[in-house]
Amino acid sequence: MDNPNLQSIKEILTNNDKLAIAVGKNPTIDEMAAALSLYLSLKEAGKGVIIACPTDPIVEISSLVGIDKVSKNIEGVGPDLVVSFPYREGEIDKVSYTLEDGYLNIVVKGGEKGINFNDQDIRFRRGGSLPKALFIVGTPNLSDLGNIFDPENLKDTKIVNIDNKEENQGFGDYVFVSSRFSSVSEEVGYILKNLGLPINIDIAQNILSGITFATENLQSPKTSPVALEMAALAIKEGAVRQQTSDISRVLDESSFMPMPSTQMNYPSSQRPQSQPRPQFQQRNFDRVQKPRQTIPFGQQSKQQIEEKPVQSQNNLNQEEDQNPPSDWLTPKVYKGSTLV
Repeated sequence: MDNPNLQSIKEILTNNDKLAIAVGKNPTIDEMAAALSLYLSLKEAGKGVIIACPTDPIVEISSLVGIDKVSKNIEGVGPDLVVSFPYREGEIDKVSYTLEDGYLNIVVKGGEKGINFNDQDIRFRRGGSLPKALFIVGTPNLSDLGNIFDPENLKDTKIVNIDNKEENQGFGDYVFVSSRFSSVSEEVGYILKNLGLPINIDIAQNILSGITFATENLQSPKTSPVALEMAALAIKEGAVRQQTSDISRVLDESSFMPMPSTQMNYPSSQRPQSQPRPQFQQRNFDRVQKPRQTIPFGQQSKQQIEEKPVQSQNNLNQEEDQNPPSDWLTPKVYKGSTLV
């Protein structure tokens, strides 16, 4: 990503305080982690920002920081709060409000048919002015966004497209799509770092989680240098490497050699029986060795050196291994054709 592109994002953030972030349906850990990293950083920078996804989060991404802030639609970022509930003719007579102990009570008076909706049918959403800039993260097609916003209401909103997929359609006013990034999380981390936006431990953890997922725990051959750089930055900020369940499923367990039974942690009921150690047969020697008489060094007589019992070839070889040669103590004189 070159400097002109970074400068464009900087101008958008400088001139607009109301922003929105959108992620496509069924996002991966990498895509949602990237979007949440951007969301948390912009919030930390004091921006009014909302994040939306058309589908509910799956278990794999539920541990990402800020996942509870993801809504189903983008209705605008502003000071208004809209309370919605089902309406049917004849069920509601009038709506009023009262103030009591510092609380505003909205009173819905039932009509002739009475109120039939339940508490879970009531919706709360932020309303007001629409965001001035919308960041669409990790989403190659606009159709993947579903109905989280009405395109007609965002005609004056600048669209920023951030993705690393080659099939991205290149929509938006500012397109930051490059397949040289191995993950969307490292791409967002690169943007935050170069624009001087906040990266705290929560943001760093999301970035590292996204990179770890997309690069198979940094083992994929497609892992880019930027991914390694951003992973190091995240760890420096306090993020902890964690192996996700999705990454572990990539590993082929059949390719691993089993460890020796002494090193494997088996349950007591399944622990393999230890194999008996092999028994080696003892060789039968021709004679029984007797304890040798210890003779002080240098006091061996010539007779003791020369007298040796007649032995078989096997016994002779063994005796040679145990007794030194007869000329062991004799000074040695070098004989040869070379000069020393």
